[in-house]
Amino acid sequence: MSKARTTHGQPPGPHVADSHDVIRVHGARENNLKDVSIEIPKRRLTVFTGVSGSGKSSLVFDTIAAESQRLINETYSAFLQGFMPNRARPEVDVLDGLTTAIAVDQQRMGGDPRSTVGTATDANAMLRILFSRLAEPHIGPPSAYSFNTASVSASGGIRVERGAEKTRTVKATFSRTGGMCTRCEGRGKVSDIDLTQLYDDSKSISEGAFTIPGWKSDNVWTVGLYAQSGFLDPDKPIRRFTKKEMQAFLYGEPTKVKVNGVNLTYEGLIPKIQKSFLSKDKEAMQPHIRAFVERAVTFTSCPECDGTRLSEAARNSRIGELSIADACAMEIRDLAEWVRQLAEPSVAPLLTALQGTLDSFVEIGLGYLALDRPAGTLSGGEAQRVKMIRHLGSSLTDVTYVFDEPTVGLHPHDIQRMNDLLLRLRDKGNTVLVVEHKPEAIEVADHVVDLGPGAGTAGGAVCFEGTVEGLRRADTVTGRHLDDRARIKESFREPTGALEIRGASANNLQDVDVDVPLGVLTVVTGVAGSGKSSLLHGSMPADAGVIAVDQSPIKGSRRSNPATYTGLLDPIRKAFAKANGVKPALFSANSEGACPTCNGAGVIYVDLGMMAGVDTPCEDCEGKRFQASVLEYRLGGRDISEVLAMPVSEAEEFFAAGEARTPAAHRFLERLADVGLGYLTLGQPLTTLSGGERQRLKLATHMGDKGGVYVLDEPTTGLHLADVEQLLGLLDRLVDSGKSVIVIEHHQAVMAHADWIIDLGPGAGHDGGRVVFEGTPADLVEARSTLTGQHLAAYVGG
Repeated sequence: MSKARTTHGQPPGPHVADSHDVIRVHGARENNLKDVSIEIPKRRLTVFTGVSGSGKSSLVFDTIAAESQRLINETYSAFLQGFMPNRARPEVDVLDGLTTAIAVDQQRMGGDPRSTVGTATDANAMLRILFSRLAEPHIGPPSAYSFNTASVSASGGIRVERGAEKTRTVKATFSRTGGMCTRCEGRGKVSDIDLTQLYDDSKSISEGAFTIPGWKSDNVWTVGLYAQSGFLDPDKPIRRFTKKEMQAFLYGEPTKVKVNGVNLTYEGLIPKIQKSFLSKDKEAMQPHIRAFVERAVTFTSCPECDGTRLSEAARNSRIGELSIADACAMEIRDLAEWVRQLAEPSVAPLLTALQGTLDSFVEIGLGYLALDRPAGTLSGGEAQRVKMIRHLGSSLTDVTYVFDEPTVGLHPHDIQRMNDLLLRLRDKGNTVLVVEHKPEAIEVADHVVDLGPGAGTAGGAVCFEGTVEGLRRADTVTGRHLDDRARIKESFREPTGALEIRGASANNLQDVDVDVPLGVLTVVTGVAGSGKSSLLHGSMPADAGVIAVDQSPIKGSRRSNPATYTGLLDPIRKAFAKANGVKPALFSANSEGACPTCNGAGVIYVDLGMMAGVDTPCEDCEGKRFQASVLEYRLGGRDISEVLAMPVSEAEEFFAAGEARTPAAHRFLERLADVGLGYLTLGQPLTTLSGGERQRLKLATHMGDKGGVYVLDEPTTGLHLADVEQLLGLLDRLVDSGKSVIVIEHHQAVMAHADWIIDLGPGAGHDGGRVVFEGTPADLVEARSTLTGQHLAAYVGG
């Protein structure tokens, strides 16, 4: 029998290294956190919950994960740190027991048209190597199968100087075989400009033929340049131009010309339009410019590569009957089966690695995707799960994984699978921290931290920590609502009409015909990948007048805030100007009223090279962003900086009555409060908003639009159980005011509250794309003929 070993006479017992079993946070004050102190158990699954804006992300992402990643970055050399993101130390007194943190958030993957699911993971790189080894005919190295690599060849002389030797010239050649299609340059789509939207060919240039926004006849830089270039007759109708004139007019090479004594560059209309309009971000354009671009430009599949992005050689090089384009177009679960059947000892390690990656896609519920799917088209939930893939098979342990609502975009049927994955990561010896609202996800936690009690300035404190059962008994907002169940309505609204969708075949839709009822609350549901977004975003009639409100990022800088984005600041500036008899521009931190020291930013940014840059409040304006003279002007006893620091709920009362009464501002604020954003401050930077908050902000701006059909994409994202009831009330008010509301949603409370449900499925990818149920929620529960029906029946029965 072996004896317990002792060291230096110490008795056997727990090793001191095993005593570090908690992450200790003391005095956290990041964003709205109020001096939070907490101990989080390591190697356990801890769920953070609380109402939207209570401080969950501030504690988990902005404090714990941010400090861990900052400390890791500091272990690298100063040279490498210069290429890494600069991170400032979070506002916290003590952070002990941190381990390496890997944050897996809902930020959408890059919208670069060259980025696909395959390139964003290792799958495409491994597939290219596989084809370069096994495909026939052999066309070259892995780069020959890459649509992001162009073929290049060059030759010439190189000058070489060695020591005392005289300069001598050496002839050198260089070549690289790439797989990029030369027509579309690897994008898979080509843009086609509708010339009828650019000009009226029955008129001459001098008669005002151009129909491009901003191209007025007295503009020397545009119309004047073509009229006086000398390449064409400005008094001749465009349809009568000779072939040479038309070539110069549409495709002329850049040439220096003199117009009214000024040297300008003339170029053809099409390249000029491409540079002026198509190279810019469409979201950042003014509405009338965006409308013009959408009318004038169409994107079609490249006729040369048929949308595969690849050169002819890459498309004709095959393993068996399959080219790399065919492999990338297959659903990943089918591709995994094909790879499993390949038996080639020379590439066995590669096949094992590729098989593992593809199986991870299937295991995580993304087997319906294809590797050639553009990364920018993934939803926030899909993007988060794609990022999870590289961690599932990792051999690392004692890592802290941080997830932001991993159940977003998941059907109730799939949530159990996600829970199993989180528990598997924990069981490997990792600490798993999850920000979550769904009861099904909260229930598997080993430890729960509930933040609140309210949102914004009313939150930022720990209301409860302990077990799930303890939370149920706790008198907190989450504890009281954890077992809430919505009931199916007793009566349903009657449709006022129908939106007809016929022969929908976008993505995996299988020639779907469906009538979406108008004038009621319609919920479109189904498992992830069943075709919901394809039906509503890709198949709606163009003339339906649909207002789509999704969770895509709002373009804007740190100077943008809810007040500027919604247009709320305009009536506020005018009210201040009228009350004080001065110009409205004085009350803009981006215009005349800006503090000259910080240019209205409120902070001075000091770049410290390879170290974390430092934001310090501007000493002159004390972070208020305005000149001191502007802050002397008041409205209702408040200056403009104090108004921008108000939460929406407080500002709504402020502008409702008294000296500050401003009906136009009050209407905007009511909408923001209606969508559950009463805790946001008017001046909070847009870059700090979550996906759900962005969607609700967009919804608030559109609520005054005249369009009659709203399409919302999972509006419950980021909403606490207590806030879902408020959202349902808002949807009811929209419908009762004469709007038609169509919601893509998995939340059973929203399904139960609907007037009509369209259920897609029965599975995902090629197993979905069909309408498996149409009718009222009551009929769906009674039939229980689909996965959704079974889960909804269990939900309302509970």
